[in-house]
Amino acid sequence: MTDYGNVQEHVKSAFRNANSNAEPYRHWLLSDMFPTDLLKDIQALDYPKPDLGGVSGTREVHNKSRHYFDQPNIAKHACCAAVAEAFQSPEVATVIQDTFGTNIEGSSLRIEFAQDIDGFWLEPHTDIGVKLFTLLIYLSDGPGHDELGTDIYASKEEHVGRSPFAPNYAMIFVPSTNTWHGFEKRPIQGVRKSLIINYVTPEWRAREQLAYPDQPIKVA
Repeated sequence: MTDYGNVQEHVKSAFRNANSNAEPYRHWLLSDMFPTDLLKDIQALDYPKPDLGGVSGTREVHNKSRHYFDQPNIAKHACCAAVAEAFQSPEVATVIQDTFGTNIEGSSLRIEFAQDIDGFWLEPHTDIGVKLFTLLIYLSDGPGHDELGTDIYASKEEHVGRSPFAPNYAMIFVPSTNTWHGFEKRPIQGVRKSLIINYVTPEWRAREQLAYPDQPIKVA
């Protein structure tokens, strides 16, 4: 297996150095999420790009073209395995609980490799429900990608800002009734790549999407 160094320690350090923001809801901005070699290998993953067919607004409308760090991809790609193993570890789970105030014991890890192309947009939504924790890790650095951060809203109708978008930067929030976020439609040159990392409750039905479908999260 490729040696990326101590991925767990790198991720825990990024969490502990996260910049907390209280408005319009509690969220955190991070940098230096992954070791350099691991980041490069994730960026280089080559999956078929989505065909929007003129339709967007939610990710669910393109479920058939979505990609995950699931069991087949963990077996195939060392970078997928390294990320999944780090976020599955009790040590990282404990830091997440202690730093961000969410109970993920008994949940499951879901990691999506998102590829967004021109025409993509997301309506404001909260992630509330079966998602206990949301981490958005930005990967791509194409022309104009510094303008492609996650849009942040005070309500479904009130846009208030946008997260920084650059490789290895990230945004975190604990889903609640007020965690409105989305992606305002704007030009995308090339492919906007990111990882969407969630811990989800046992009610999550699409078990094939999960990194370890039969291994609930344990904290240290």
